[in-house]
Amino acid sequence: MIISAIAFALMSSFVKYLSHFNVYQIVFFRSIGTLCFTLPLLLKQKIPLLGNERKWLFTRGVFGVISLTCFFQSLHYLPLGTAVSLRYLAPIFAAVFALVFLKEKIRPVQWLLFVIAFLGVLIIKGFGAEVNYIGLTLVLFSAVFLGLIFVVIRKIGNKDHPLVIINYFMVLAFVFGGLMSVRYWQNPTLLEFVLFLSTGILGYVGQLYMTKAFQAQETNLIAPIKYLEVVITIVIGAFWFGEVYNLWTLLGIFLIFFGLIYNIYLKMNDTKK
Repeated sequence: MIISAIAFALMSSFVKYLSHFNVYQIVFFRSIGTLCFTLPLLLKQKIPLLGNERKWLFTRGVFGVISLTCFFQSLHYLPLGTAVSLRYLAPIFAAVFALVFLKEKIRPVQWLLFVIAFLGVLIIKGFGAEVNYIGLTLVLFSAVFLGLIFVVIRKIGNKDHPLVIINYFMVLAFVFGGLMSVRYWQNPTLLEFVLFLSTGILGYVGQLYMTKAFQAQETNLIAPIKYLEVVITIVIGAFWFGEVYNLWTLLGIFLIFFGLIYNIYLKMNDTKK
């Protein structure tokens, strides 16, 4: 999980560094880096590319493209650590969507934790450094659609291989990013080209090692370590991009993760019962 957190943090950092490019071009190259892994693996293992739950696979892909595009664009307006922290509100939206669409229950104490997490957002917006409405709106849209993705994946269940789910997402990102970036295309330097492809590779590595971590240990032990990504991005943001995180911003981030991590703890205890 530590390797996964580092990979995702570096991916976000590279996207931040490349934010002078149009977001569609970044999405396009992000998809290429991952497709270099998913397509060969699907062909090698002879897994049907189109999958079984095609309607839901396509829906997951569309939601993924929207979430990814909004998140990458938000990095143009927000400090790196702030954007990553706010995107972690996705589990709250996922829980609400699961209540509506999957009829999953939410305990009263969980609602309280969700309120605490949103209070963290309000503190970041009201008192944090360098937060504007465009970036905040974009990253919240990203979190909402990421929450929808969690619900759609639950809907797909074990009916399709994880590689098929990822591949649908990346193919749609490739098509969408490629078509939309034609008008705004900028030729990258060699370094920028390497960083572009690295976003896809790091995204794949992050997903792979996160999966391996959950397979190797209990979720309640592993899941909180994923939030190490936020600490890493804050450090990178401060030292690489010269970003400022005042005490209010850090307090807001703490409240978001207190609400989310304690919610994980409660859900794990419910599962054991």
